[in-house]
Amino acid sequence: MKKLLLITFAVAGLVVAGGGVSAAAPGGVYDVKDYGAKGNGSANDSAAIDKAITAAGAAGGGTVRFTSGNYKSANTVHLKSNVTIQLDAGATITGSSADTYDKPESNQWDDYQDYGHSHFHNAMFYGDKLTNIGFTGAGTIDGGGNLITGNPKSGEADKILSLTRCDGLTLSGVKLRRGGHFAALINGCTNVVSDHLTIDTASDRDGWNIISTTNVTITNAAIAANDDALVFKSDYALGAKLPNGNVTVTGAKLSAVCCNALMFGSETCGDFTGYHFSGITITGAHKSGIGIVSMDGAKISDVHYRDIAMSGTYSPIMMKIGTRKRCGNKPGVGSISGITFDNVTGTHTGSNFSPTIWGADSGHRVSDVTFTGVKLNVPGGSGTMGTGVPSNTATDYNPKSIGTRPSYGWYLHYAAGIRFVNSSVEFAKDDGRPASIVNNSSDITFDHFTAEKGAKSPFDIGFQSVTGYCVKDSATTSGSPLRLDTSSSTSNC
Repeated sequence: MKKLLLITFAVAGLVVAGGGVSAAAPGGVYDVKDYGAKGNGSANDSAAIDKAITAAGAAGGGTVRFTSGNYKSANTVHLKSNVTIQLDAGATITGSSADTYDKPESNQWDDYQDYGHSHFHNAMFYGDKLTNIGFTGAGTIDGGGNLITGNPKSGEADKILSLTRCDGLTLSGVKLRRGGHFAALINGCTNVVSDHLTIDTASDRDGWNIISTTNVTITNAAIAANDDALVFKSDYALGAKLPNGNVTVTGAKLSAVCCNALMFGSETCGDFTGYHFSGITITGAHKSGIGIVSMDGAKISDVHYRDIAMSGTYSPIMMKIGTRKRCGNKPGVGSISGITFDNVTGTHTGSNFSPTIWGADSGHRVSDVTFTGVKLNVPGGSGTMGTGVPSNTATDYNPKSIGTRPSYGWYLHYAAGIRFVNSSVEFAKDDGRPASIVNNSSDITFDHFTAEKGAKSPFDIGFQSVTGYCVKDSATTSGSPLRLDTSSSTSNC
């Protein structure tokens, strides 16, 4: 066999290759076609891709390159440390319906999360305990409608990218399409960087699930999902409660057909802290536009949203502490605290889920949340109704788990230290309910708050068993003073 003449220009990234194949120096470029890949859309190129990755790994690392072409991959590709997958413009890796992917591994922790979260081997690309890996370029990885959105049988894959316990992941430039249950699922990872990632799973399920992961920077992502678009979770699939945090997301465009656009949960075992979201556009979510739920004992804190524009959401903002406790080591009840929203706008359509803050009980309140310049427009259109506490399924995180809220705008239940500043709520159609109701809470402030008055609503803001409420410099949209109902409540103005 002739030796491969391989010259890598560090600046230009150019490669000159001869006829045969041999190991290149670390940092070299490995064209999968040199390892037998056809790129013709019909031949199964999985073995050639694995060979190129193995060669790069054996040399200490490098770039596995896909030039323009359609590379069918019917088997699971096994990633290796220090290897980057580079997809050139015009290059597509397509999934297969041959049912020849790796079968799901057994997992003794199955009971603590859904099946798709519990199994990782059954994917187009899989890696565990890897360092310094990446997917870059301008090409596409497309499940091709062949990945499973439910629980896969042996040989079926339900995700494009599955990574566990990785340190150093770059996921930039590429496009992931039709990913089955997940386009990308990462669990127990750290040091993740992503720029200009595109995900289109609007015909499948989830976009990107980032689970039990720390040190993440995401810029300019475009994720259109059917289920959850960009979601942060912490489950027990790896047999431990793991930390989450130090995350920054800027410049994202998100949408979710059936579910949540930008979400914490529902799997929430380990604690979350240190999240900054800014410059994000959300254009649809039939559950929550922005959702924060603690269902399994997690403490969620130090989370900040700035410059967010939402439209087409069923529930623009939803925060809930639940008591599902689906996590190992006997979890208690979690918490949500230290949350800020600045310059957030939202119009919501469809089902009338009022923006909601819902604590678990008087000892587990959602606390220390500030809304500044948060302006929401809701559908309205309901008649008058009783103002009692709606029903709640404490083990369900969905907006519909709470019955029809007796306010068309904000409904707060078991909350503390909540502040609305220079914020407003209006409706598209006249509504007989109050703009906001606060129940069994403390230290609640409406400062320069504007609410649209319903023609038949009994009052504008109601305080029910609230210790320390304050409404100041606030009015209806027509300029009249807000009408307050303060049953069993005390003011701290």
